[in-house]
Amino acid sequence: MAGRKPKKSIEERIVDKEELIAALLTRIKSEQNELEALYSEKKLKDLESVSELINTSGLSPDEVTEAIRTYTEQREQGAS
Repeated sequence: MAGRKPKKSIEERIVDKEELIAALLTRIKSEQNELEALYSEKKLKDLESVSELINTSGLSPDEVTEAIRTYTEQREQGAS
C-alpha cells in the first residue's frame, strides 16, 4: 500500500500529546488573563457609574454610604 504513513511509535504519540497539552495550557492561561482583564474593566465601569451617580446626587460619599446602609437594613427587615 503505497502512500501510507508509517504508524507513529508510542514515544512519538506521547511527545505529541505532551506538546498539545502544553499548548492548551498556554492558551488557557492566555484566556484566563483576558477574562481577568474584562472583569477589571467591568469593575472600573461600575465604579465610574457609581462615582458619577454620587457626583450628580449632590450628596457626599458618606451620605451615600449611609443611605445605602439604611436601605439595606430596611430591605433585610422586610425580607424577615
